[in-house]
Amino acid sequence: MSKKVFVGAISGTSVDGIDLAIVEITDSINILATVTVPLPIELRATLLALGQPGQDNIDNLGCADTDLGQAVGHAVNALLADRGIKNDQVAAIGCHGQTVRHRPEGGSPFTLQIGDPNRIVEITRITTIADFRRRDMAAGGEAAPLVPPFHNALFRNFSETRVVLNIGGIANVTVLPQDQAENIRGFDTGPGSALLDAWVHKHKQIPFDAQGSWAASGKIHRGLLTDLLKDPYLSKEPPKSTGREHYNLAWLEPNLLPHNPTPVDTQATLVEFTAQTIAVALRNWVSDCQRILVCGGGRHNSYLLTRLGNLTAQLVETTDEHGVDGDGLEAAAFAWLAHQTLNGLPGNDPSVTGAQGFRILGGIYQP
Repeated sequence: MSKKVFVGAISGTSVDGIDLAIVEITDSINILATVTVPLPIELRATLLALGQPGQDNIDNLGCADTDLGQAVGHAVNALLADRGIKNDQVAAIGCHGQTVRHRPEGGSPFTLQIGDPNRIVEITRITTIADFRRRDMAAGGEAAPLVPPFHNALFRNFSETRVVLNIGGIANVTVLPQDQAENIRGFDTGPGSALLDAWVHKHKQIPFDAQGSWAASGKIHRGLLTDLLKDPYLSKEPPKSTGREHYNLAWLEPNLLPHNPTPVDTQATLVEFTAQTIAVALRNWVSDCQRILVCGGGRHNSYLLTRLGNLTAQLVETTDEHGVDGDGLEAAAFAWLAHQTLNGLPGNDPSVTGAQGFRILGGIYQP
């Protein structure tokens, strides 16, 4: 095993676990293994709270930073041992960590990810690269999404225009034009699973609505849907990005008051809202797309995918059908981003984020 092996780690906007990927990068990209490691219950609860304005106690932030870094380090060691790969055979770990705040607008835009890379290095003795987003933002970009260049390397096909749709807590798209001369594009369309998970947890005390079965048993409340679709973010031109600090229950609940829908009808309406925000974004800012490749945990919500397919004219498939595990794709992207950084290569794409140019992303922490 050469030093062409990288490990990617991310706790995404769904906050449902640590996604890990082992990736071999030579002239091609070979994803060797992916796994999702559940977060400790208390740590997950703290991370979810930190993502909500008003619940961001600095002591909790510091402890979560430490605990997540340690959890990532131990998870990486376990995965490598399980796959028979020695730690000294790994070139680097690319750790995204957990976004606890993303504010790309205003006089002092900032984005903050935690998961202490120093802890990861101490536990694994592997070079670790972290803090990928802030350099792009310093260069005037949104710092998100960062995965489109990796999607481009894996999925671009010059026989058709494709969209890679990642449905995590927030949904984002990568546009891969058929025309080689066209730049790739990408942006957050709006909520993915964040509102769905929060609402079902509030009313049924479960982390997610498996396959969207609860939502499918309800009815779409058209008045509520109309009000939700008035959210100003949805009509904003790309490049753009958003997060849980915007789309959360505190945002949703005032919209419910004039309508008073039942909990199950609210869940059905939230699925429709998510599907329509994606479909409208595609109609407004993507032309001539023939195929949508879906990844992320939201692809397991069969009701959501059915509604999306009914709202769009494109063929909707999963990345799994194209040989790439949709749960490990983002983790693999941060393994690739670690490779870019370690080799002095840019990781962002200005046509996606709006940055002033290509930039080398992340800080390098050595054993």
